Parts: sequence; C-alpha cells; structure tokens
Amino acid sequence: MEPIIHDLVRRFERGAVTRRQLVQGLSALVGAAGASHAAAAQTGSLRGTGIDHVSILVNDLQRSATFYERVFGMTPVSEDKPNQILRLGMKRTIVSLRHEGPSGVTDHFAISVENFNRDTVTDALKQHGLTPQQNVQFGFHIKDPDGVVVQIV
Repeated sequence: MEPIIHDLVRRFERGAVTRRQLVQGLSALVGAAGASHAAAAQTGSLRGTGIDHVSILVNDLQRSATFYERVFGMTPVSEDKPNQILRLGMKRTIVSLRHEGPSGVTDHFAISVENFNRDTVTDALKQHGLTPQQNVQFGFHIKDPDGVVVQIV
C-alpha cells in the first residue's frame, strides 16, 4: 500500500492530481485496508501466499546439495554446521537439507521453473540422467537422491 500512497502524493505535488482526488484516493485506500482487515478477522484464518521453504531429511548432505545445485541451479544461502543444515535457493532459502534420519520423509514439494514447458523440462532432466514421471499424486515429477518426490511446475 505504501507505494500507492507515495505515488498519489508525488502526483499531487506535481499538480497531476487535485487535493480532492488525493483525499479521495487516500480515503479509498484506508477503506479497502479496513475492509480487508475486517474480513481476515472474521474468518479467523491466515492467508498463505506460497511456499517459503521445504525441509528435507537426507543421508548425505553434500550429495543432496550437489543434486539441487546441478539440476535446479540453486546455491547455498546459509549453513548451520553444528546442526548439519544447509539451506539452498536463489535469493532466499527454498530447500533446507538436514542431515538426519530417517531420510526421505517429505511426501513431495513443488519447484516452479521459468517458462515451464513439459517437453523442454523433460529434455533438460534427461541431460542429468533423470526421467520424469507423471501421476495423480505428484503430478509431473522426479525423485531426488534420497527418494523425495520433487514436482516440477
């Protein structure tokens, strides 16, 4: 909401918006924010916006890290050496690998890829020695070195 307010004020200062239009715009924003807050309070639920990260138990931390680096281009974001946790991603953590048994506990998780095209993705995976599969439970997917299902969307 802050960028919208900033834009309205900037336009007012330049003379592109009248004082009345500025007040109307700010009033509309306050009303919308109040209605949104009230609706959220009435339902008593949180609104999820996406997957933050997935934690996976693995047998061999380096082997799994190499897999996610090689296949998906992820790089280490942070590491907790005492607890044997390595976090991988692009700009933020997407996958958190933890060296602890039993391995492969995650049912599955999905990674979105840029400009997803099943044939192009299949070709790229085959270059890594992987053959994707498709089923109702996991959609279009592969398995990582510990048998964790990785859906690709």
